[in-house]
Parts: sequence; C-alpha cells; structure tokens
Amino acid sequence: MEHYKLLRERMVERDIKPRGIEDEKVIEALLNVPREKFVPAHLRDFAYEDRPLSIGRGQTISQPYMVALMTQLLELTGNERVLEIGTGSGYQTAILSYILKNGEVFSIEYDEVLGERAKQILKELGFSNVSIKIGDGYFGWEEKAPFDGIIITCATPEIPPPLIEQLKEGGRIVAPVGDLRWAQSLIKVTKVDGRLISEDHGGCVFVPMRGEVEK
Repeated sequence: MEHYKLLRERMVERDIKPRGIEDEKVIEALLNVPREKFVPAHLRDFAYEDRPLSIGRGQTISQPYMVALMTQLLELTGNERVLEIGTGSGYQTAILSYILKNGEVFSIEYDEVLGERAKQILKELGFSNVSIKIGDGYFGWEEKAPFDGIIITCATPEIPPPLIEQLKEGGRIVAPVGDLRWAQSLIKVTKVDGRLISEDHGGCVFVPMRGEVEK
C-alpha cells in the first residue's frame, strides 16, 4: 500500500540514514520489505516507529535501526549462506532474504507457534530462499553448515561454541552478548585463522535466548 511505502521512506530518512547506516543493500531492503506484515494487525500503525513491538508469546520484533545495524555489520554481498538464531516475527529473516538474492537464509526458532507463523508470512511474500526449523538455536544447524555469517537476535551470555564451529573462516557473527535480564553489548566477531576478533558496537536490549543457554 502507498501509505506504508511512504512510512518506510520516512523511517529510512529519519531513523536509519542519519545514524550511520550506509550499506545500500540494507537501505534498499528496509525500503522494500513490508514491516507492517510482520506485526500484529492492531499494531500496524506503529510498524515504522523506531522501537520494538510485541509479537506475542513474550517476544518482540526488533526496532528498525537495530535490524539495520546488525545486518550492516554482517557485511553481506548477496551471495552468502547466513544462519539466523531467533526467527521471531520473520522480519529480520525477510531483510536477509531480500539482500541474499544469490544466497540462502537458514533460521531457527524455539517457539513453534512463532516459527510456523513466520514461515507462512515469508511464503506469502515470496521469500523463497529461506529455510526455517523449530529447535534450539544454541546448537546451530550442523547439517547446513558452514555459514558465511550468523546473526543472533536474542540475548546470550556468550556466543554458543557450536555456532563458532559452524562459522566459515573469515565469517562474521553478530550478537547481543551479556546479561540475559537487562542490557547487553552488540558484539561482532570475525573468524581469522580459527580465532575470533571481537568488536563492541554499543549497548542493546534483547529478549533472552531460550533452551540450552537457560540451563
């Protein structure tokens, strides 16, 4: 709808570009992926405000700026295989899918209801290079590894070792790392000669990862 298209354009000019998002592929995705489709119907008027929104079942859709920042930090060219931990609404999945026109997105969701809902929305919108499974993202998706990039969209006290193993040499992981209850730091790690080179990109707040990490 033209109304939502204008809201997307306004969001990008107001909340995204002025804050250092310069990757044209990320900006193009934000302008073309209909975020309103990924939020509950009663919240669609707020879909392009720069804040997280509830999607039910104790989970949220991340604020647009955080989606843009995390995606930009992956440094995608469009040909990669990317693993997403925490499908949630499916919006971040769709942004990745849009950029990875010659690549693939593999996404894991712990909550079956959310996972099946996201799968349906993505299918209806034509995002065909996405595979979603219901499971514990802590363990990754070994059968589909290795990955060029991994994005974790839920808080974790540390990057799970299985994900590090499933990352290609030269690949990147972007994740909110720290206290599960309060705030975390947005961390980007790059695998260089088998070691992880870490960068801190500031504070953030995400809902906690579920499953193995809670034990």
